[in-house]
Amino acid sequence: MTVLIASDLDRTLIYSAAALGLTMPDPQAPRLLCVEVHENKPLSFMTETAAGLLAALTEDPDVVFVPTTTRTRKQYQRIRFPGRPAAYAICANGGQLLVDGVPDRDWRRQVAARLAAECAPLEDVRAHLVASADPAWLRKERIAEDLFAYLVVERALLPADWVKELTEWAEARGWTVSLQGRKIYAVPRPLTKSAAMHEVARRTGATRTLAAGDSLLDADLLLAADQAWRPGHGELADARWTAPDVTALAEAGVLAGEEIVRQFGRAATGSGRRSAD
Repeated sequence: MTVLIASDLDRTLIYSAAALGLTMPDPQAPRLLCVEVHENKPLSFMTETAAGLLAALTEDPDVVFVPTTTRTRKQYQRIRFPGRPAAYAICANGGQLLVDGVPDRDWRRQVAARLAAECAPLEDVRAHLVASADPAWLRKERIAEDLFAYLVVERALLPADWVKELTEWAEARGWTVSLQGRKIYAVPRPLTKSAAMHEVARRTGATRTLAAGDSLLDADLLLAADQAWRPGHGELADARWTAPDVTALAEAGVLAGEEIVRQFGRAATGSGRRSAD
């Protein structure tokens, strides 16, 4: 039995210094491994224990580990995970499917066709974002892979109702809004991680899927998996979101990432034993 593991990255498997959540006394803090460097500075981390567990998991020939992220290809390719390199990766919230690091053109064409048929154009959404944002709290506005838009904001200055109003405006046009830290994402509703996960499962012959994620943009992925986990932090935890076959973990911060990898290992190994029986 082939088991596919599709995991969100930021604040699920890997953590910036600000997101580590090290609330324990310093001598009890876990040892950390840097897995991403940006502009000559360490950016993202896992615990050494999580790194070791992930490395062992990727060496299992019956496991297909698929990093699954809203990051662009360029942002994803900065990450250096321990263990065997992933043959597949899902970037741009499902808009890009990488096969051995190379974008799959057929997948991108399928995605483009769905977006054109089912939701408002990116140009319209970007124009609304820029026009409605206040320069007092807007720091950057970006387009990712010509697929979706996001803003970087000063969170403390962001009006409480602005995201709600944007969400209502976007939903009427087939788009989803997600607030993650200092970033506000506007993503076409048909652009999903779950669709890309199903495509990788089809190509690899995976008969069981496991997933993890922390944000609203991960909800479809968790619902689509046979078994899933969410950490004790993030948009989904704040909303107390759960569903059948989704485990809400008590752990938060980088220790949640460690527990997620541990649960992946247990579930994948258990699946193999049940198949053999």
